[in-house]
Amino acid sequence: MSIISIVLADDHHIVRQGIRALLENEQGFTIVGEASDGLKAIDLATRLKPQILIVDLMMPGVNGLEVTRQVTKTCPNTRVIILSMYMNEPYVIEALRNGAYGYVLKESNIADLIRAVYEVSRGRHYLGPPLSEHAVEAYLEKTKNSAFDPYETLSTREREVFFLATEGYSNAEIAAKLFISPRTAETHKANMMRKL
Repeated sequence: MSIISIVLADDHHIVRQGIRALLENEQGFTIVGEASDGLKAIDLATRLKPQILIVDLMMPGVNGLEVTRQVTKTCPNTRVIILSMYMNEPYVIEALRNGAYGYVLKESNIADLIRAVYEVSRGRHYLGPPLSEHAVEAYLEKTKNSAFDPYETLSTREREVFFLATEGYSNAEIAAKLFISPRTAETHKANMMRKL
């Protein structure tokens, strides 16, 4: 049996600890890294190239949807499972559109998450209960038939600036977090505003 490498990303330390403890009890799983925000999750996934990234939908810095989009582009062999407390259809559709292979609700039991890891590691999509009552194919079809979204025109850096700006960070603070100059942060913010 091959070992499935996993990176966990959730901004709540106790949640990460609990998930880690439960998953490490499963034979064949190894947790290779943990992140407390979206930017760290992207960095860890890029450096460690795990088979599975389990990422919280709502995190500081960059949310789980954007983490998914970036990781699936830069690490095509890393498959993402979104862990969320939201079962709203738009979140599920956006997660699948951004490249997620799995979507599991935080109210689910650990058996659902373990099953998601196994299914996704085999290249299959997995939606946890009660989402699985809807066919995965129907969600995937909706991702293809969605209307144009101006958000899709933003560059990766503009998206990062967008998320940090929505959290109230100043241009100087955004620049420090992204290792760019304040002027560059200001330019990205202006381009983002024009596109949206």
